[in-house]
Amino acid sequence: MRFFGLPILNSDKDLPLMKEFRRAALAFVLTFPALAQAQTAAKAAASAAKTATPFAAAPKISVPPDPYLWLEPLHSPRALAWVKEQNRKTLAVLARDPRYGPLKKDIGRILKSKSRLPEPVLRGGWVYNFWQDGAHVHGLWRRVSLADYAKPNPPWQTVLDLDALAAKEKQNWFWQGADCLPPKNDRCLLSLSRGGTDASVVREFDVTAKSFVKGGFDLPQAKSDVDWVDRNHLLVATDFGPGSLTASGYPREVKIWTRGTPLSQARLIFSGKPGDVEDSAQTFFWPGGRASIVTRGMTFFTSREYLINPQGKLVRIPLPPSAEVEGAFHGQILALLQSAWKTHGHLWERGALISLPLDQITAPDFDKYIRLVYLPDRASAFSGLNVAKDVLYVDALHDVSGRVIAMRLGANGWTPAIVPLPDEGSTSVEASDPFETQALISYESFLVPPTLYEVDGDIPNGKPREIKRQPAIFDASRLTVDQHWAKSPDGTMIPYFLVHPKNMKRDGENPTLLYAYGGFDLPMVPAYMPYYSPVIGNEWFAKGGVFAMANIRGGGEFGPRWHEAALKTHRQKAYDDFIAVAERLIGTGVTSPRRLGIMGRSNGGLLVGVAFTERPDLFNAVICEVPLLDMMRYTRIGAGASWEAEYGNPADPKMAAALLRYSPYQNVRPGVHYPKVFFVTSSDDDRVEPAHARKMAAKMEAMGDPLYFYESPEGGHERGEASLNGTTKTMALEYTYLYRRLMSAAADSR
Repeated sequence: MRFFGLPILNSDKDLPLMKEFRRAALAFVLTFPALAQAQTAAKAAASAAKTATPFAAAPKISVPPDPYLWLEPLHSPRALAWVKEQNRKTLAVLARDPRYGPLKKDIGRILKSKSRLPEPVLRGGWVYNFWQDGAHVHGLWRRVSLADYAKPNPPWQTVLDLDALAAKEKQNWFWQGADCLPPKNDRCLLSLSRGGTDASVVREFDVTAKSFVKGGFDLPQAKSDVDWVDRNHLLVATDFGPGSLTASGYPREVKIWTRGTPLSQARLIFSGKPGDVEDSAQTFFWPGGRASIVTRGMTFFTSREYLINPQGKLVRIPLPPSAEVEGAFHGQILALLQSAWKTHGHLWERGALISLPLDQITAPDFDKYIRLVYLPDRASAFSGLNVAKDVLYVDALHDVSGRVIAMRLGANGWTPAIVPLPDEGSTSVEASDPFETQALISYESFLVPPTLYEVDGDIPNGKPREIKRQPAIFDASRLTVDQHWAKSPDGTMIPYFLVHPKNMKRDGENPTLLYAYGGFDLPMVPAYMPYYSPVIGNEWFAKGGVFAMANIRGGGEFGPRWHEAALKTHRQKAYDDFIAVAERLIGTGVTSPRRLGIMGRSNGGLLVGVAFTERPDLFNAVICEVPLLDMMRYTRIGAGASWEAEYGNPADPKMAAALLRYSPYQNVRPGVHYPKVFFVTSSDDDRVEPAHARKMAAKMEAMGDPLYFYESPEGGHERGEASLNGTTKTMALEYTYLYRRLMSAAADSR
């Protein structure tokens, strides 16, 4: 299952990567009666409202009928005709700006550069990598030995050429990853998406023969969850037909599929409830053993886990619903406690990572076998784990700086050792294999390019060995990074990083881009947003720009408490945090409203949508990418029903009142001087869906607000799933917009 906006990294199929709408002519508006009526009403309201009304003083808002529901269907001809016209108007301005062409060329050069560090996946002594460059815009799946990977020019073996496959099969294939069967890893389940949607086909692939298996496992396009049991059996959760999906559009049935039999004959082993988010299964492998586990995802943050025993029956694993299974290690299930848990003889603290032997889950006194793996303090948080043959590696944060802890399991429990790595940066385990001793750990910062270290588990006696370093792609010698804190209205101190020239004048004239996410317990660390960004370095820092990243509540930077502080009816705290950072940037002279821009995507798109509707006076540029904006209908759009545990259900009157107070689509009002927003979305986004951006843009246009809108025809929700050409175009448009709004002597005209 994927987090909203960001993937859970459970295989290389989820490698992360960070992804002029002028007022319409009256003749165009009149082609749509509802739009024309809204335009007329907006003009009347605008004539009566001469100044912006502060958000706090706004009258209570009722929800009127929505005149833009026709823009919600993903591929309706009428909606796509509207999109085509908006794209035309945006490109007529931004793509004709004299800066766009050089930007597009330079960004393309950076994204397609062969000097980038190939992101590794360790399998059976091989390093696998999915690679895109100028000659392979869809990508190559390739591999090389670990020893050769460390060489300056590794002799890569191409396993699958996705560009060639797309041309041969006449399909717009995009890579969504490979799930290979340990320990040989010679058979893999490849997930391929048409256009970048979350829905994908799954096809069995023979790595040795470098071809798809004739008569092998083959699943049609769907939002599927598939994993191996053994060479002849799969765990499959997919669209099996009517009644097999949850209200969120994800699978609720899990079956075991035997090789050589049709999918229709797969044996049902679990059936969840229609109200579940997603029900799935996976197998954990280790030397000498394996365990297949079914997960009933009741909400986004609560679940029940069941072990499939040797007889094929389900046995409940005694974990609390709020616990998240993070992995397995030599028969131990590893779980993160999002809430405190009281067992018969112990109180386990919230945020703790624990282990429980799977062979003791049915014991009446199972809790006496539980062991504490890692417990963060109030300044720290667990951020991930990786399993090697003899060592468990825990990724942790302390004041939003990374550290890696090697854990060994002995008779008396887990023994930790800090992996010695450079300070003042972010670290994380990039790759490991449960059947191999080595692990690859990365280090990077905003100004230091990624470096990979190899460790063999002998910590603290052994030291990491540097094996690969990405060349610097921009000049960082004149830049520096500071961590600062802003006070939110309730007194909570919010950390943020500031990247700026060493000689920066605090005169309010520095073009500044503020970024944040603030949701779903996800910390803003390199695993989700690369700190070292060659594009930002060359296209923003090199032009004198300043970058700020805020670690607001709702994220996971300080564990469950940081996330829970901004859940549901407390959501406004995340927005208050973001606005507090913006105000501090202005108050300390770093920038000014004229020079301050904000950017967010997915849940971050909602964040910036709230920010510019609540405080339009603070910003002059807003990039609102693949956003969630209509909070009164979000559960009816895309996979929105799966996020009720984060935002609340608008069908609940109490939650509806809370959502209505900040929902950007309902709170944008005529007569307010909003910054000229740039909405960016994708026609193939089947997770959030472009309806949010479409409707918001149409509503603002009808009110007379100038803005930009661009809907990419490919790429889905994750920018990294688009072709490099598509990503290059979108990014060039965004930077052209930022230059026009923040770096020009005068902002582009309203």
